[in-house]
Amino acid sequence: MKKGLLIFLPLTALFLFSNCAHKVTRIDPSEQIDLSGRWNNTDSRLVAEDMTKTILGANWLTNYMAAKNGQRPTVIVGLVTNKSHEHIEAETFIKDVENSFVTSQRVRLVQGGKKREELRAEKADQQTNASASTMKKFGLEQGADFILQGSINSIVDSQKRKKVVYYQVNLELTNIETNEVVWIGEKKIAKYVKN
Repeated sequence: MKKGLLIFLPLTALFLFSNCAHKVTRIDPSEQIDLSGRWNNTDSRLVAEDMTKTILGANWLTNYMAAKNGQRPTVIVGLVTNKSHEHIEAETFIKDVENSFVTSQRVRLVQGGKKREELRAEKADQQTNASASTMKKFGLEQGADFILQGSINSIVDSQKRKKVVYYQVNLELTNIETNEVVWIGEKKIAKYVKN
């Protein structure tokens, strides 16, 4: 009797836990779904699209191209710092901005940060390991004319089971040669959350 009970109990527990499994449904990544009220992929995409549209429509671009006989400026996306109250992976926002730049074809985009370091390490490796005809040379990188930097900030106002989460993304575009700030933009998002 005890032996049968020892086999029956684990099998019953396994059956009960397997029926509590999560159901997963695939959705379109561009579909807007807010579950928690936190910063999400929709916020990242919408802010990046809006801000790059504003950057590319601003006077700095037409002024630069007029002064350079129609040549497109080269932009590097620098650090976008998360200063908000929650964990926000700024890399996804940066990638959305870079994607908008490349898609527009109004500016040239160059790699920055760790990716640039990785490219330089690959070039260094090629100096000794690649044939002379395929080796990529140092000193031929496209230099950036402008750097885009910024921050993601938040303010939370809450009482009992209600809260308003306010996000503000600030970006600045700076001429690397002169340190002149040529464009400043901000985008605000407010979310009302009731639990």
